[in-house]
Amino acid sequence: MRDLLLTAIVLAALVYGFRRPWVGVTLWTWLSIMNPHRMTYGFAYDASFAAMAAGGTLLALLLTKDPVRLPKSGPVFVLVLFIIWMAITTLFAYFPGESLDQLTKVFKIQLMTLVALAVLHEKRHILIFVWINTFSLGFYGVKGGIHTIITGGGDGGRVWGPGGFIGGNNEIGLAMLMIIPFLYYAYLQVKLKWMRIGLVGAMLLTTIAVLGTQSRGAFLAIAAMGMVLWWRAPRKLLTGTLIVCTALVALAVMSEQFAQRMATIKTYDEDTSAVARIYAWQTAFNIANQRPLGAGFAMYEQGISDRYGAGLNFTGMIDPKILEARAAHSIYFQVLGEHGWVGLVLFLGVFVLTWRMGSSLRKRTKGQAELQWVYQLAGMCQVSLAGFAVGGAGLSLAYFDLPYNILIILVVTDRWLAQHQAVAQGAARSGSGAPPGSVTADAAASFRRPNGGRT
Repeated sequence: MRDLLLTAIVLAALVYGFRRPWVGVTLWTWLSIMNPHRMTYGFAYDASFAAMAAGGTLLALLLTKDPVRLPKSGPVFVLVLFIIWMAITTLFAYFPGESLDQLTKVFKIQLMTLVALAVLHEKRHILIFVWINTFSLGFYGVKGGIHTIITGGGDGGRVWGPGGFIGGNNEIGLAMLMIIPFLYYAYLQVKLKWMRIGLVGAMLLTTIAVLGTQSRGAFLAIAAMGMVLWWRAPRKLLTGTLIVCTALVALAVMSEQFAQRMATIKTYDEDTSAVARIYAWQTAFNIANQRPLGAGFAMYEQGISDRYGAGLNFTGMIDPKILEARAAHSIYFQVLGEHGWVGLVLFLGVFVLTWRMGSSLRKRTKGQAELQWVYQLAGMCQVSLAGFAVGGAGLSLAYFDLPYNILIILVVTDRWLAQHQAVAQGAARSGSGAPPGSVTADAAASFRRPNGGRT
């Protein structure tokens, strides 16, 4: 039944989005972020729904009459450079063939990122895109929170992800904590009391779910993100009280095993998992220093680890298996080892410029009631990016969709705001209504009949 329902939803969305590429982008985002096919049990479990959504979107680009324009902004420019640089490093990779396989996967995500940047123009496009990301991961937050409360958060009740980039407990932990600011944004936007209560409950359960992953990186990230959330919130006293109460309730339901695992943060040098991360980071550092283009996406072959990790000694290292090449365990060292120092600078540049765009949006909309939604959205995007910056320091999630979706949100909102303010300034100069040829004037004219009536 689930397989049929999911297939029907995907096919209906593809038909509806035949000439509307923004619908295809929304469908792709839902499928890639939420992975709903992983909750089925039949033919849909391994179906290529995301590929269907991508193909339908690209076809719609050729048929649509909607505007298709890539924004001319700093984050987009640096992102394109980063994509080109990844292609170059793949050509000169240690293992080009294996690296090409991963480049293909990453390129698909970045291609759809660029498509989304080109086709999302209207306010409703932006908000729908925000809600899709929010409730796709918020679902796992609510589900995981309930699971953690029932099981007490012990090892047997640890929260795991649905698959893909966020299949592991650490990865789903970071994804869920990054979505908490957007649940808070939804809380700020809705007016109905029952919806606000429901969103407060969703934030609480998602926080419990993050702790239920028993991810130490997510624990540190949620603490850092809480501080940024308080700083960016419009009502700091209320928000601070809400954060403290949420933290107390969440910690109250966790088991003793959770407390013992979090305590290992202070004794990382005695923990083999933490030592393995340090080994991987130093290996990536050595690779970047000796190979300006990095080792490529396939830098996790044992031969590379043995060569560039040689001579690294750690006190208390007992199990030699922790030296096996598996992952970089950090978004920063992942990019550094795979694409060298230039790649890391471009990667950081993408998100530094994205953060600055959020600051610019807040500055340009502060104190304007009709643009409060932009002001709050930009702030919550920054809070989420702060969580990614801290939590990603211990996870190999440099190519995870959600941070790039935040880039999309901020960039297309910036374009919308520029157009909105240009129309408002033109209307002010004309002295009466929207100026001829403006977005507002054209929209109004399209709803009038030749005889002066309305459709």
